[in-house]
Amino acid sequence: MKEAHHEAHEHHGAHKKTYKFGMVVDLDKCTGCGACMVACMAENNLPFRKDNSDRMRSQLWMRVYKISNGRPFPDTDICYIPRPCQHCEGSGHHHTPCVSVCPATATDYSHETGIVSQVYTRCFGCRYCMAACPYHVRVFNWWDPTWPKGMKKYLNPDVSVRMRGVVEKCSFCYHRFQRAKDKAYAEGRRELHEDEYQTACTQACPAGAITFGDLSNPEHKVHKLKKSPYAFRLLEKLGTNPKVYYVSTRDWVRKAGEAYAGEEGKSVTHA
Repeated sequence: MKEAHHEAHEHHGAHKKTYKFGMVVDLDKCTGCGACMVACMAENNLPFRKDNSDRMRSQLWMRVYKISNGRPFPDTDICYIPRPCQHCEGSGHHHTPCVSVCPATATDYSHETGIVSQVYTRCFGCRYCMAACPYHVRVFNWWDPTWPKGMKKYLNPDVSVRMRGVVEKCSFCYHRFQRAKDKAYAEGRRELHEDEYQTACTQACPAGAITFGDLSNPEHKVHKLKKSPYAFRLLEKLGTNPKVYYVSTRDWVRKAGEAYAGEEGKSVTHA
């Protein structure tokens, strides 16, 4: 019976659909408008602060950074870099940095989707993951979430509201993936169409700078874009194998993304 059950389990697992979700951001298109940040807040129930411009108190899963080539006018050039969670996969003996250090197993890497999850009810706020993440994508809830009067009605019922004392981060709008799977199941399908699962920031970008999809699917646009000769990933030399790719035809931007220590000075600020 045990052998039969094991064989049935293996048979079921062999037919389980797997994905490798990621995104490609065209930095030559990004205008730094911040629509992706606003969409992320609205979609994922991120609370407002009295002064949301205070970066020490604001909680954002998506941040837009402004970098310059450090040259004086008229040779000054500016680039805006949207930075969600990079959903690192790791490679070889290197594992996802945040997953490796979490003592509560509150964060995990999904081999079904390629998404790094965060289970808020397991997190006890040690913040080891924040220290381990080289991209500074995680934020800590120092305060209970509050909303202006009447704004609670806008909350997304598909996303839990986080309590004080836990770490949170971008989830690639995982609840949308669940919704798309439910729809496909109801229609008797196993495959998801490319446009059925899209993140809020992707849909909100007015410049069309963000593309989201299955990096392992040759039919998806992200699979083709990541192969561009102008594509790069942030701090790729660390071996974290992030699933967020950036594209820019500007050589200094690509070098900045790799933290290139060249002669050309660069400045980085929040947009």
